[in-house]
Amino acid sequence: MRPGIVLHQEERRAHCISVRSDNGSEDFIPVPNSSQVMLRSVGRSLLANRITGRRMMSQKTLTGKVAILTASTDGIGLAAAQALGRKGAHVVVSSRGKENVERAVELLRSENIKVTGTTCHVGNREDRERLVKTTVEQCGGVDIFISNAAVNPFVGNITDSTEEVWDKILHVNLKSAFLLTKLVVPYMEIRGGGSVVFVSSAAGYQPVEALGPYNVSKTALMGLTPALAPDLGRRNIRVNCVAPGLIKTQFSSVLWKNENVFEDFKRKMIIKRMGTPQEAGGVIAFLCSDEASYITGETITVAGGINCRL
Repeated sequence: MRPGIVLHQEERRAHCISVRSDNGSEDFIPVPNSSQVMLRSVGRSLLANRITGRRMMSQKTLTGKVAILTASTDGIGLAAAQALGRKGAHVVVSSRGKENVERAVELLRSENIKVTGTTCHVGNREDRERLVKTTVEQCGGVDIFISNAAVNPFVGNITDSTEEVWDKILHVNLKSAFLLTKLVVPYMEIRGGGSVVFVSSAAGYQPVEALGPYNVSKTALMGLTPALAPDLGRRNIRVNCVAPGLIKTQFSSVLWKNENVFEDFKRKMIIKRMGTPQEAGGVIAFLCSDEASYITGETITVAGGINCRL
C-alpha cells in the first residue's frame, strides 16, 4: 500500500490520522473534529508532493547509461544529446570540429548534463575506433548509439551526379552508421543490451528534388534498420530509425531558406510549420528509453504529417 496520510472517521467522536510507514505498519492518532478540513488539505498536499517527486525521478530513466552520438554539436544531434542527458544519460558528443565540440560540451555542462566530447570524422576508420575507445575508457561502456552524421555534397539532376558523389554520400550516411554499430555492439552485450537509433529523413520516403543521392542514402538507412533488428535482438539490443521532416537546422537551411521550396513542403504537411530540433531529439530519446522497450526494427517519422510510405 502506498505510504501516506489517510483520514478515517471513528464511530463516536473524533477523526484520526492513519499514518502508514513504508514497511506497512499503521498507527492511528486521534484529532479534534475541527481539524478535519486542515488535515484533508495537508494529506492532499503530501500526496501531491510525493507524486510530483516520483514523476521527477521517473524522468531520469537513463541514469547510469552511456550514449554515443555522432554529429551532435548542433541541430538534431545536439537536441538528442540534451534530451538523453535530461533523462540521466552520460552523453558523448562528437563532431569533426574541435571548437564545435568544446562549445557543445560547455552548453551541456551548463544544463547539468554529464558529457564527454571528442572530435570524430565518421568516414575515417581511425576516428570511429577512437570515438568508441574514448567512450569505453572514460565512461565505462556503451549502452546507446545515435548515428546522426550525414553529408550532401551534391544538388542537381541525379543523372549528373558522379561516382565520387555517390561514394562520399553512401560512405558517410550509410556505411559509417553500420560500421560504428558493429563497433559498439560488443560493448552493449557486455552491459546486457542496448539501443541503436539511425537518423534518416522523410526524404527517404518522399524524395526531395535535386537531392537524389542523399535521398537514396536515407532510404537505405530505413532498410538497414529492420535488416539489423533480428540479429541485434538476439543480443537484447534494439535498433530503430527516426525520419525527420523539415526541421529548422543549419543543415536543412538550403530548403527552408528557399521560399518556393518551403511552400511546397508546407502543402504536404498537416502541421503547417517547420519542426524544431527538440521535437526530433525527444523522439530519439524516447526510443532509447524503457518506455520503448517493445519497439525495434521501426522507422518513426517526425514530419508534421507528411505522407511517408515506401
